[in-house]
Amino acid sequence: MSVQVEGLTKRYGDQLALDGISFRAKPGEVLGFLGPNGAGKTTTMKILTCYLSQTEGTATVAGHDVTTDSLAVRRAVGYLPEHNPLYRDMYVREYLQFAAHTNGVTDAKARIATLIERTGLGREAHKQIGALSKGYRQRVGLAQALLHDPAVLILDEPTSGLDPNQLAEIRALIRELGKEKTVIFSTHIMQEVQAICDRVVIIDRGKLVANDPIERLERRLRGERSLLVEFDRAADVDALERIPGVKRVATVSPPARYRLYLEQDTEVRAAVFHFAVAQDLTLLTLTPEVLSVEEVFRALTTAG
Repeated sequence: MSVQVEGLTKRYGDQLALDGISFRAKPGEVLGFLGPNGAGKTTTMKILTCYLSQTEGTATVAGHDVTTDSLAVRRAVGYLPEHNPLYRDMYVREYLQFAAHTNGVTDAKARIATLIERTGLGREAHKQIGALSKGYRQRVGLAQALLHDPAVLILDEPTSGLDPNQLAEIRALIRELGKEKTVIFSTHIMQEVQAICDRVVIIDRGKLVANDPIERLERRLRGERSLLVEFDRAADVDALERIPGVKRVATVSPPARYRLYLEQDTEVRAAVFHFAVAQDLTLLTLTPEVLSVEEVFRALTTAG
């Protein structure tokens, strides 16, 4: 397991920033790390990257304890903080060469060339960092985080400030990196979570409120599954309710749209299709209904 967090607690005087959170992230996984502002996300990331020490609990990264083996942790981690600290008076290649030397990267020239291409910096590589847009500065920070080929990537709001084309490119890169590394990825863009992440951890006011695949979060909150069905004309509601796995049927928009509430872990789409054929109906819509990640996030972080 690349990242293991057990009972992690952080206090600033009387303020409890983290309250005993636990989660794990494994290789080949992109873990979405979500929470409202002030929830403790950045504090957790700084502990995992050895910028802060915890008050209680343990954390290991690539098998190394963040407290007793911090140098090994730093070698195993690539970190892009929310406020990307760059030397703006340096040129892109110059900065990456400096960072490669600092990290003891061998064959730095080839590695820098590869990362400039992967992060889409080619057209801007000759410029001073201070002359770049925020989106391109984010790319420089991501390239720097990848220079030493870390096993674990921790990215705090890495797509902040990117335009739609840049977003698509960086999302694709993060998905690609997630196939070979452990990626912990913080964002406020809910669509990004659905596009990139395999699992989601949500914290609120320092407490862990979710640690699940996205699909399981939806089932957990909705309480019951539903299927939106539309035919070309009105159907026999009683006959719909007799389909195995259907608990009840609600008419959504007369005369031909229905919401079928389902038993847990049942699959009824084929049965609905056969029902339509038997009733001489044309099936126009057959849509499983799920909560969006944004709805899940709001439900979990506004309770109480």
